[in-house]
Amino acid sequence: MTDTHNIKAVVRYDGTDFAGWQIQPNARTVQEVIESTLAQLSGADVKISGAGRTDSGVHALGQVFNCTWPVDFPLDKLQRALNKLLEPEIRIESVEVVPDDFHASFSATGKRYAYAIVQHAHADPFSSRYAWNIGWDVEAGRVEELALAFVGKHDFAGFCCSGSEAKTTVRMIHDIEIVPGAVVGPADLENAWTIEYHGQGFLYKMVRNLTGTLIDVARGHLPDSAISERLNAPAPYHGYTAPAKGLFMKEVVYD
Repeated sequence: MTDTHNIKAVVRYDGTDFAGWQIQPNARTVQEVIESTLAQLSGADVKISGAGRTDSGVHALGQVFNCTWPVDFPLDKLQRALNKLLEPEIRIESVEVVPDDFHASFSATGKRYAYAIVQHAHADPFSSRYAWNIGWDVEAGRVEELALAFVGKHDFAGFCCSGSEAKTTVRMIHDIEIVPGAVVGPADLENAWTIEYHGQGFLYKMVRNLTGTLIDVARGHLPDSAISERLNAPAPYHGYTAPAKGLFMKEVVYD
């Protein structure tokens, strides 16, 4: 029997043409593509565990997965082989051996997400896959001010879409800040900024729902009170969900 060890990999991907991370019937998913490529290299089925399930169209700069892998297959060779065989939308950033009890999801202590906004009358062709283009007059500083209401430990049931499997809807958000520029895109892109969320964890479509509400309030479509009302509302979320294309899983945090 071949000796194995537990490996951790950091992966980035363009989620535009994938039906999300998690394997599902009759759909092209990031997990399925990675697992089939690993199986091609190892000659046996390989199951990976991801840190989070990104939805269809959502991207990642720092998704993490772990799996069991043969000791006699060098990791530097594995990374090169994966990046040669994987489709161009997926790239392995790093691979390392981790303790047997490490799990990409259960061992995580936090996650960072980034949501890219572009303000222009017409969407830029080189950023339209990676940002939400809004034509409204919205001040980034106003959005950051409104976002303070979400920082801390709250019951975010009112920002969770139906279909969630979470045992509790209470989550801790450590920080939300606005940074200039889009997450990715052309260097000459103007009027772009990103909302960065850092928390212990997030509910199903929670970041996109928070973003949709922040933009709706900041542009005057909803009153300021909508934020506190939704923080005290039961599931599911009844509001605008920001498009998937602007969301990036930026980093998974481990102690």
